[in-house]
Amino acid sequence: MVTRKEDFSKWYLQTIQKADLMDYSPVRGCMIFKPNGFEIWEHIQECFNQKLKAEGIRNAYFPMLIPESFFTREKDHIEGFAPELPWVTEAAGEALEERLALRPTSETMIGDAFSNWINSYRDLPYEINQWANVFRWEKRTLPFLRTSEFLWQEGHTAHENEEDARQRTMKMLAAYRDLSEELLAMPVFEGEKTPSERFAGAVQTFSIESMMQDGKAVQAGTSHYMGTKFAEAFNIRYLNRDNEHVYCHTTSWGISTRLIGAMIMTHSDDQGLVLPPAVAAHQVIIIPVGPKKKLAEVTEKAQELLQELKSAGIRASLDDSDNSAGFKFNEWELKGACLRIEVGPRDLEQGQFVLKARDEADKQSYDLANLVDQVQSSLTAMQERLLTKARQRNQENIYTDIETLDQLQAHIEKQRENNEPAGWVLAGWDGTEESEAKIKELTGFTTRNIPFDHYFQGEHALPRKEKCIVTGKPAKATVWLARAY
Repeated sequence: MVTRKEDFSKWYLQTIQKADLMDYSPVRGCMIFKPNGFEIWEHIQECFNQKLKAEGIRNAYFPMLIPESFFTREKDHIEGFAPELPWVTEAAGEALEERLALRPTSETMIGDAFSNWINSYRDLPYEINQWANVFRWEKRTLPFLRTSEFLWQEGHTAHENEEDARQRTMKMLAAYRDLSEELLAMPVFEGEKTPSERFAGAVQTFSIESMMQDGKAVQAGTSHYMGTKFAEAFNIRYLNRDNEHVYCHTTSWGISTRLIGAMIMTHSDDQGLVLPPAVAAHQVIIIPVGPKKKLAEVTEKAQELLQELKSAGIRASLDDSDNSAGFKFNEWELKGACLRIEVGPRDLEQGQFVLKARDEADKQSYDLANLVDQVQSSLTAMQERLLTKARQRNQENIYTDIETLDQLQAHIEKQRENNEPAGWVLAGWDGTEESEAKIKELTGFTTRNIPFDHYFQGEHALPRKEKCIVTGKPAKATVWLARAY
């Protein structure tokens, strides 16, 4: 297998294939989720659904096909998505009167429904979520991170006023941050997108951005305050407390299966897949070892250990195949089993088992009487280690002392020559699209987001930038710059 240093993209592709997470579809740009990969998404769904239920937000489902006329109601929306839309023009051998798009997102369909469902302030807030597949016909694809069809969650809400809508917008961004850091052990940076990077039709877009081991960025989740723009386009009005018909303030927010790709790029190593225990399909793999004449007895005991772990709610499996122990060790390293338990004749005699965590080199022996407690504490410790390690790596790849575009270009070239990540650069920005375009043209870096105020406060505060990295003019904002997937 190629190493991360040799070719990060090739390493990523080999990692997900050897871990049996996905396969390629016959349709260009699409992928098949195999059980090992889809189960990760199921754990993300389970966790986020709990957050939704706690907020009183319920799941719904809307049709995949959207009439073309729906897109034309909101000018920015159609302009933003038109290049990526696949269209259905014929059904049952007959041309359709109106083209139907495979949904890139459901704002228009849900906006139309909200206009029928919401009549009074008593109906508000109206808050729903949808788990669905969406289509954006990508020219360049990378499994999990960027595909023409992908799975996601999209929430849509309508509110009486701007204050309530903004509160929901920020609350869901915080929920995404917590999901990413607590479940996926993937640290993120919160902030506001620049106008050119906003969701098509939004008043403001906020994002969480994550840093990969190669220093590139992945947009891990977004939350949008839509103002009344979609309400006006789709006539989402209600009778307010003063008996007046007024427009709702709406929001939308989403995460997708790109979280899986980002998580893999954050944690995995040259030996294969590394997953946080909270989402891993295989938290524990039990491998009987020893001479063949004693293997049946060892395997019988391993079966008992398996049932003990499963009864405690731990996702455990037993590999009792006739492959060699060395082959099994390597195979389950590739597949990202969080903990490996080895049991041999001598271990049974001594009432112990051998445990190795996927992210550590050393093995440890423990008493069989403490099996469940030890496994649970080891899983918790691994989850915490992965988050800590990712945070430390992020700090090592953040640059805050680059003030000009020439300095940025020199930094990128130096890192390239040393085969090191260019990382993320904190820079001043004059607020113009021309400066953003210049940065991208000359460096390949793009603005990721404008960090929230709390990043500039406290013991480890980031420095605010006074001058634009491109023009030298007074900066209107301090932004993160990075290459992105």
